[in-house]
Formats: sequence, structure tokens, C-alpha cells
Amino acid sequence: MRRCVDPYVYLLASRRNGTLYLGVTSNLMQRVAQHRGETFGGFTAQHGVKLLVWYEQHATMEHAILREKQLKKWRRAWKLDLIEQANPNWQDIAVSLGFAPLG
Repeated sequence: MRRCVDPYVYLLASRRNGTLYLGVTSNLMQRVAQHRGETFGGFTAQHGVKLLVWYEQHATMEHAILREKQLKKWRRAWKLDLIEQANPNWQDIAVSLGFAPLG
């Protein structure tokens, strides 16, 4: 499993064009595991948002937080375009990071 311990902004989805969740973390692997395991409950657990469909690494947490705030202001269509530019098939990128496919 790859080690992703740096500032990241990420998007999770329930399915293609489904419910989206935008977040920021200093440890992408740990955060993805928490979402998949529904560790915190809340929005992602309630809506089945577990597919990692996009992420972006940043040099500092400050930059990552600024980017997250910027993206939170975006229209949904713009976020969908962002995902589809990098991940046109909406594959679960977490699998390429070493996670087991979701069943």
C-alpha cells in the first residue's frame, strides 16, 4: 500500500454522478480507510460515499485548505468535470493505492 502522508484535497462519490464529498487531509490513506470503514459516521456514512474518484497533492496544508475552500464554492457541474478530466470512468482510485475493491 502506498504511503500518502502529505496534504491532499480529495473527492469521494457514492457512484458515478452520485453524491459527492470534498475533503482535505494530511494522510490520504488513513482518511480513505476511515471513510470506507464509516469510522466517524456522518454524511459519508449516511450517503454511502466511499469511492475515491479524485485527489490532488499540495506542498503545504495551507495550500490544500485554500484549494478545498475554492472547490467548495464551485458548482457541482465543475466538480464533475474535474473528476472526469482525471478519471473519466469514475474508477475507485483507492484500489490503485492498495485498497481492496469495494464489494
